[in-house]
Order: sequence, then C-alpha cells, then structure tokens
Amino acid sequence: MSHPPSPLQSAPAALRNREPILEVLRAALPNHGLVLEIASGTGEHVTYFAEAMPDLEWQPSDPQADARASIAAWTEAKALTNVRAPLELDVHHRPWPVDDVAAILCINMVHISPWSATEALMAESAGLLPTGGLLYLYGPYVQADVSSAQSNIAFDASLRQRNPDWGLRNLEVVIGVAAASGLMLDKVVEMPANNLSVLFRRK
Repeated sequence: MSHPPSPLQSAPAALRNREPILEVLRAALPNHGLVLEIASGTGEHVTYFAEAMPDLEWQPSDPQADARASIAAWTEAKALTNVRAPLELDVHHRPWPVDDVAAILCINMVHISPWSATEALMAESAGLLPTGGLLYLYGPYVQADVSSAQSNIAFDASLRQRNPDWGLRNLEVVIGVAAASGLMLDKVVEMPANNLSVLFRRK
C-alpha cells in the first residue's frame, strides 16, 4: 500500500538564512501581538520564528495551495499553538483578510513577483500597521552606490529569463514607494550571501 506524498516542503535557502533573520527580528519585533507573514512559502520561516518567539502570534499566508498545505503540515509537525491556519492571500487582492496586525514580514518575495506586488505590499501594509509598526523585507537588492555581487547579477538575469516581470529591485526605488505609502525606512542590515534586511516603520 503506497502512502500519499507528504505535504511538507523544504527550501534550502530558508534553512540557511533563518538564524540571521531571527537575530534581526528579535531586536525589531514587539513583545506581543500578531505578526503577518506575506508569501510564507514552505512555512519553515514562520514556524521557526514562532518556536523561537512564543509570546507572539503568527499569521502565515500564501497564494499557492501547496504552500499553504506545507505551512499547515510544519505547524502540526512542530505542535505549535501560536501559528494560525495559513491564509490564502495574494497581495494584489485588497483589502487583505486580516486585521489587528502588529508587524508584517515579507521574505524573498519582492524580486520573485511583478513590481505591482511590491506597490500593493507597501500600500496595504501602511493601512494595516499601527503607528511605529514594522514592515520587514528580506532579499537581494540593487543599490545605487554599491557594486552588485556577481552572484546577484547572475541571479537577476536568471529571474528575468524565467519571467520578465521579476528581477532584483533598486533599493532606493523601493524605499521611495514605501515612503509614498507612509512607511519610513528604519534601517538596512547587511545579511549573509549578499542579502539585505530592510526595516520600515509606519509613520
């Protein structure tokens, strides 16, 4: 008798970067409240953070059904009671089906989605977050005064080959769109493998 395939998915990048991201989040997140994660993917990030920060409540989300199944399976496998059932959420479909959000995380989505997704992310986050609330972004970016690592240049080319609407975004442009929505840059933290943590606060 064959067993059905496990819904648990794993992303090598998530296992590599989750500890450095957690270090930044520990210092930036509030002590209590609901943290919404946009584009949760496999669910490995949100369940790792929820395990490490049990006083926070976590709301994962993803537009893909197989990702949501993986998130639910990871939550169950770790027996976590502070992770809500994953929401079906596409950033373009506003308003998002969630409220009373204390902070929002978005890891590795901005470069693997059309630019309109980043614009929607900024606008909706600004409407949901309380004053001083955190929007945390993680991923590779192009910076005006910083020469891009060869690995990032190759990654950008491969993304655009897969989908012309994807690609590494200019950090200054992202900061400008955030500011126009009412989200001010708090800090940029250099991360391993030429990635950045970009932290915004609601004005």
